[in-house]
Amino acid sequence: MSKSFRVSPEFHEFVTAHKRDDETMEETLRRLIGGPDPDEVAGILSDETADAVEERLNEKRERSVEGKDDVRERFE
Repeated sequence: MSKSFRVSPEFHEFVTAHKRDDETMEETLRRLIGGPDPDEVAGILSDETADAVEERLNEKRERSVEGKDDVRERFE
C-alpha cells in the first residue's frame, strides 16, 4: 500500500536536492528525518510504552511549532 501527501514546492525542492541517485523519495525522507525503518522495530515496544512515546513526541512537536510561531511573530 502507498499513500501520497502534499508538500510545499519549497519542501519538495529541498528533499529533491538531498536525494541521492540510488534512493527513492521515501528512502531520502527516511534518511533526512533519521530513525529506524518502522518495519524493523514493529512490535518491540509494549502498547503502553508506545503510547507514552507517541505522547511525548506529540508534546515535543507542539513545543517546536509554538517556538517557531514565537520566532515568526518577532519578525512580523
